[in-house]
Amino acid sequence: MSKSLKRVKRTLEEAGIETEVKELGLARTAAQAAEAAGCHLDQIAKSIIFRGEDSGEAILFLTAGGNKVCADKASTLAGEPLGKADAALIRAQTGFAIGGVAPIGHLNPIRAFLDPRLLEFDTIWAAAGTPHHIFEMTSADVAQHLTLPSTQPPPRIADGWPGKEGVPQAQIADFVETE
Repeated sequence: MSKSLKRVKRTLEEAGIETEVKELGLARTAAQAAEAAGCHLDQIAKSIIFRGEDSGEAILFLTAGGNKVCADKASTLAGEPLGKADAALIRAQTGFAIGGVAPIGHLNPIRAFLDPRLLEFDTIWAAAGTPHHIFEMTSADVAQHLTLPSTQPPPRIADGWPGKEGVPQAQIADFVETE
């Protein structure tokens, strides 16, 4: 078992969230992950990471599987221009490889924003630290452990599960493209 997968499992356990991690075959897209999980495409939580052009830091946008992040909205929320985060930055800041970035258990603090579409479902699925593993959690757990009201300033997420004492949570915000 990889260190990343172990870290996600430990973080879930410490948060008191009982779930099984599901091993997938090849699931490089949200549609493939949804098919493997047997769920709606938007129940897949995609971890989209940008690099802050001013700060140089990774910024996480956790979005529903069928949604796309609007770069202009995301930049406004982040308070700085955003660029593409490379694999080295993502690995250094989160501890995960591209395709396996979990919404929890990051090695270093990261600013995070949550697509409210994910909260419309009873459960969602997210990467479990590798491109080949996902886990299911309730939207109540997402709301309790990963989010603050949208009126809060952009907070930071530290190693471990958001919601623990001293560990701020993600901001719920609209950052998706509209047609």
